[in-house]
Amino acid sequence: MSPQPLGVYVHWPFCKSKCPYCDFNSHVREGVEQTRWRDALLRELEHAAREAPARRVETIFFGGGTPSLMAPETVSVVIARTRELWDHAPDVEITLEANPTSVEAGRFAALAEAGVNRVSLGVQALDAAALKFLGREHSTEEALEALDTARCHFARYSFDLIYALPGQTPETWAAELERALGFAGEHLSLYQLTIERGTRFFTDHARGAFVLPDEEAAAAMFEATQARLGAAGLPAYEISNHARPGAACRHNLIYWRYQDYVGIGPGAHGRFAEGETKRATRRASGPEAWLEAVARAGHGTAESSVVTGQDLVEEALMMGLRLADGIDRATFASVTGADPVAALDEARLAPLVEAGFLEIRPDRFGATASGRQRLNALLERLIA
Repeated sequence: MSPQPLGVYVHWPFCKSKCPYCDFNSHVREGVEQTRWRDALLRELEHAAREAPARRVETIFFGGGTPSLMAPETVSVVIARTRELWDHAPDVEITLEANPTSVEAGRFAALAEAGVNRVSLGVQALDAAALKFLGREHSTEEALEALDTARCHFARYSFDLIYALPGQTPETWAAELERALGFAGEHLSLYQLTIERGTRFFTDHARGAFVLPDEEAAAAMFEATQARLGAAGLPAYEISNHARPGAACRHNLIYWRYQDYVGIGPGAHGRFAEGETKRATRRASGPEAWLEAVARAGHGTAESSVVTGQDLVEEALMMGLRLADGIDRATFASVTGADPVAALDEARLAPLVEAGFLEIRPDRFGATASGRQRLNALLERLIA
């Protein structure tokens, strides 16, 4: 029997500045000891290989923070050590998130040489005023130059945009989307701006510093996005992610399909099978606390628990319903021990199916396009 597939997530927690909308585990530091961080990542990687042995690595994902600030040598040794610790798929996908500043784009050749074969660029907007509002350090021109550089060095690249910004209308967003399509490759990630607790935007929005488009306008932008990208050959395969056929981000599909992955670095999460259950892990969030824990124990695990029963079903549902293809019922049952329709009670689901939010087929269960647009509300009905 072939080894189970595995994704490896590597978290680099540092950024040059903190974006006002960001609630990720990212930190600004004046200096980073690259050698110390490299050694700590390798030690925790070895611990992760003991946690989830006998797997075949399908994907490696460097996220953050801003992993394009990592020394290419660090990226290289982490990839090389991963290859030594686990079996690898011959076409392993190795993604690195990057900011499109000229400094970071200048590292693309070295990152490609290190083994990265896919980059995801945080462009976020193609408008100077929007970039300023979002706290981004790059200009529109830098972003477009970085995309050109990415095309030269990586067979696969993607970029992110954020919409439903203050003052934005369905018409202005449609124009920006059209411009973005002129630079798109095989993949685009398009996120509606949400105000997250603990961010600067949360405070600013609460005191009335800016006003977001209303729900009707935001919904119109979402629907226009789905239609335009579908027509352009990049249909949505997940709520916010669009790709040409066969070009979806395989690492993110591991999350959404509730497959196995390990996480290393501050705040990184892992989920991997242990017999009939899943082991859930979380590393310490603070960079310094994580470093100290790794130096002391060889890993920075802050939490480790077993996910079973209804919790297992609900986690798998929350992930799988994000996908346009929905949930493969047989695979879901093999992972959770329960058929999703039976676990939720088909009679209870009937009103949501009739309303056009859910679709039940013999082999699959999923949210419709209308249901994915309202997924948070839908999940409240399903797992309350």
